[in-house]
Amino acid sequence: MDVKLYVGNLSYDTTVDDVRMLFAQAGALVTVDLIMDRDTGQAKGFGFVTYASEAEAQKAIGMFNGFMLRGRAMKVSVAKPREERTAVPARGGAFGAGYAGGRGGHKRRGGNR
Repeated sequence: MDVKLYVGNLSYDTTVDDVRMLFAQAGALVTVDLIMDRDTGQAKGFGFVTYASEAEAQKAIGMFNGFMLRGRAMKVSVAKPREERTAVPARGGAFGAGYAGGRGGHKRRGGNR
């Protein structure tokens, strides 16, 4: 069964090849993914590696959690399952309907006018 590990606190100039070469020392890698910003294409400083076995994944955690790579101490742990995202309805910003101090929606009541 595949085991996915979270790899965090990476330098922004760390490459997939850097991570692959390092983590291959703990066992056979199934995948290596670095998360990139979709707008800039720059690395976000974290990613995931997947091993085919629990033993290899635990070995990698022991070897590389706190390991210095490009001047930064990596954080390595078993990845948490991705949470389901739910759609959030548009709200119209800070001054949309429903905000008493805004232009739309509710009228303020009371006061000395």
